[in-house]
Amino acid sequence: MLRKAVYSIDEDMKERMAQKNDSGELEKELAYCKELENLIESDPTLSSIPAVKEKLNLLKESVEDAEENYTLSKDTDARTGHKSADSQFFGYKTHLAMTEEPIITAAVVTSGEKGDGPELPMLLEISQNNGIQIDTVIGDSAYCGKENLKLKDKDDQNIKIVAKMNPSITQGSRKEEDKFDYNKDADMFVCPAGHMAIPKARQGKNNRGKNQAVTYYFDVEKCKICPLKEGCYKPGAKAKTYAVTIQSTIHQEQQAFQETDYFKKKARHRYKIEAKNSELKNAPWLWAGYIIWYYKYADAGSNRHIHSQFEENYQIKLLSL
Repeated sequence: MLRKAVYSIDEDMKERMAQKNDSGELEKELAYCKELENLIESDPTLSSIPAVKEKLNLLKESVEDAEENYTLSKDTDARTGHKSADSQFFGYKTHLAMTEEPIITAAVVTSGEKGDGPELPMLLEISQNNGIQIDTVIGDSAYCGKENLKLKDKDDQNIKIVAKMNPSITQGSRKEEDKFDYNKDADMFVCPAGHMAIPKARQGKNNRGKNQAVTYYFDVEKCKICPLKEGCYKPGAKAKTYAVTIQSTIHQEQQAFQETDYFKKKARHRYKIEAKNSELKNAPWLWAGYIIWYYKYADAGSNRHIHSQFEENYQIKLLSL
């Protein structure tokens, strides 16, 4: 379209035009488009003509979109995460553990779609290996899953979870609970492919001897073309849902714990988590170095190896790394 618009004004430009790319390779096509852009823009008179300018701007936008998607597609491990029901990002998440002082004691990097709660056991293990004695975990509702609440009975650790319970994340009779993650910011569940539920509805009646359930609905059109649909979406199904039973016994115990003075006193320290996140965002040199080492040793099979290499290179001692 751009070439035709140029030829209609100046046929002599045919001799100066770059040779078309017929290889079908995206990199060569982008290089050809860039060369074409530069050629047209080198002639201010030609590029200012409305018919040419419109086609040139369209080409530029197409090239920018292609370059962005091409860059993202190279990172096969990155995934789409959600900051809220209406806000999302593409990339990775860093899960942190820290003391009340606050000193970082553990860090785990996951792809963007992963929930926060499932990473708690790993954060605890790393922190304990770093010599930290833990009797209480302070966090938000994402850490109030059933498996995390069971930590108080694991190996007689008696770890208390100071996190306010949300009925939406109780896991009494969840199926495939290791696949669907709860996103506390959006108050929705996210499927293994990173797609967020659309609406939700409570089913069943209270005080009838049977637990109620919250049913989450997913966009069935996305399910139809999802590469992970096998075993998750039944071909021809008109809906894809995910049900969560609320108020199991262990969550009833947690609800009672929330009313204690100890819980309320410890919960006041939660603001330190957001303060630390803000502090880290203002130290990009630190995370830039971490990310460089993460990618360099991504196939090393051990986060500890990544961490030790980071420390050695930057001469910085972080309990989490």
